[in-house]
Amino acid sequence: MCRIVTSPDPMSDGGATPGAELHFRALERLYRSAPVNHLFDSILEITEHGRSRLVFDVTEASYHAAGAAHGTIYFKMLDDAAFYAANTLVTDRFLLTTSFNLHFTKPVREGRVIAEGHWVSGKRRVFVAESRLIDEEGDEIGRGTGTFMRSHIALSGLDGYSAE
Repeated sequence: MCRIVTSPDPMSDGGATPGAELHFRALERLYRSAPVNHLFDSILEITEHGRSRLVFDVTEASYHAAGAAHGTIYFKMLDDAAFYAANTLVTDRFLLTTSFNLHFTKPVREGRVIAEGHWVSGKRRVFVAESRLIDEEGDEIGRGTGTFMRSHIALSGLDGYSAE
């Protein structure tokens, strides 16, 4: 397993070094490798430090009794987008969600939802990131803010986090 190391500081122009690109692709593989993500039709995209994007398809399988996506789906998408935005800045450790606040603004039924995450603050031990959900009509359907903390789990020790 290859350990990927990049600078933890975001670049001023939002660009990514070759080492950062390796880290971003490894985080995307880590997302795909998580067993829980096999339950959802979703794709993680990371293009720059401090930002992530999840493309998520909502189906009837995620509905509550009133015929719209259950709040757990909102939380999953918002938490994942914020988490991965923050973890772009950390190349040695897996982050853990320590708190997350979310706000529902519109119900969603079937369709494509985009979760956009961005890092807000923190560069050492605790990180704050925000995320928002956008439906196919371009409307915001939810938003959240999470706090994430460095764990003792080395990214290089996780099966999904690899150079290829």
